[in-house]
Amino acid sequence: MRRRSPQEKKALSYARDCRYNYGESNKGSRRSIRRNKRFPHRANRHHDHLTLAALTGAPDPLMDEAVEVRLRGRRPKAWRKWPDLPLGVVIASRREP
Repeated sequence: MRRRSPQEKKALSYARDCRYNYGESNKGSRRSIRRNKRFPHRANRHHDHLTLAALTGAPDPLMDEAVEVRLRGRRPKAWRKWPDLPLGVVIASRREP
């Protein structure tokens, strides 16, 4: 492995290092990421619990199939993080007036 010049190191740093640029406090993301992951999972569990509550009582094959179709027919709610921006992009956007 060859040694890199300081200019090459800086270019690699701008390309590889990322910065939080969502617009709110970066410290608040410690709590908000967990919270935002928690709400969709809770909604999915709640929906499944209500759908499965229809299966109480005597076994009924038609009802079993209908409930399974309702469970599988709905796409579950989800939440995804926004990726951080490369450091070079963040610095370039700060330099623009």
